Formats: sequence, C-alpha cells, structure tokens
Amino acid sequence: MEIIYFKELESTQKHLLENLKENICIWTDNQTNGIGSRGNSWIGEKGNLFFSFSLSKKKLPKDLPIQSISIYFMYILKMVLNSLGSKVVFKWPNDLYLKNKVGGIITNIKNDIIIVGIGLNTNQSSKFDNLDIKVDNLELLKLYFNSLNKTWSEVFEKFEKEFYKYKFITQDIDLSKVKLNKDGSIQINNERIYSLRWKR
Repeated sequence: MEIIYFKELESTQKHLLENLKENICIWTDNQTNGIGSRGNSWIGEKGNLFFSFSLSKKKLPKDLPIQSISIYFMYILKMVLNSLGSKVVFKWPNDLYLKNKVGGIITNIKNDIIIVGIGLNTNQSSKFDNLDIKVDNLELLKLYFNSLNKTWSEVFEKFEKEFYKYKFITQDIDLSKVKLNKDGSIQINNERIYSLRWKR
C-alpha cells in the first residue's frame, strides 16, 4: 500500500475518487469538508486522522460479503487499536465508540475498486470523543494495513461475540435484541438489514 500525506484536504474520499487508482492511501490530519455515511458530513478537527484507501475487489477475502466491507475494515481497525491498549468498541454497522463516537467509515465501489474512507479522532474532538491512547497517525496506518490479511470468518467470529455485549441503541433499535446474521446483516421482522439507510 502506497501511503501519501497531504497537509490539508477538503476530503480524502473525494480526492481518491477523483484520482482513482489501486492500492493507494491518501491521508491528512487536516480535513476541511469530510464525507460521512448516509450523505452526512464528517466534522473532524485538525490533528486527527483522516484517510481513504483503495483496493481491487479481487483482493478482498473470498468469503467477505460485499455488503459488509465496512464492518470488515472498521472492525480490524478496532482490533488494532485494542492491541495498542485502547478500549474502543465497534458499533454496528460502521462506527467506533468509547462513551461517544470516536470514528466512522464510508465505503464506495467504482470500476471494481473498493474505496474506503475512515475518520478517527486520534487527537482531539469538541463534539465527540477522542481516542483514549496516544498514537502516531502514520505508524497507526502502517500497522493497520499490515493487519488487513484476515478472512471474514476470522473477523466475524470475534465481532459476533461482542455484538450482544454492548447495549447500543441505533435508530430506536436495541441491537442487543436483534439477530446478527453470518453475512454481517441484522434480522428485523424477517428482513435483512445491512445499513441504516433502510429507515427514514
């Protein structure tokens, strides 16, 4: 993975989508107009970690459901942070939390290339939580990319054990009381839900 730093970017996700090629990571600690999930903006303060990276669909784990790539990539980041001493937890389907949100992920597919964008409060946040450990942004990126060698089965096994442990409420849904399917979706009234876009 080629890692390229920018002193400032409007959006790492937008930049990568407009300058698309495989196996590259764009990152900055000063993002001025980030893109969040469900059409929201990601408000991040200077000094935190904002990055987007690209991978060919062919390089994804063979057993990874395409609908659950956000879970896969964010949960691995959660595992890396835990290994460094953080108590951060994963909230289905795309956020990292302490008492409040610490980070989020957005994914896109263009020309059979997966574009993953992640914002993580590694330094400071006046609106949300910041990470509970000190990390060097570049070193964290290197460690993260070296950890992207796991199968979906490996990730899901750990995620499934934790899913019911934390009593998260998402759009008035108690996630501890819904069924988690093997493909990363949740089951509500016989309907498989992969994201929060289903509910208005």
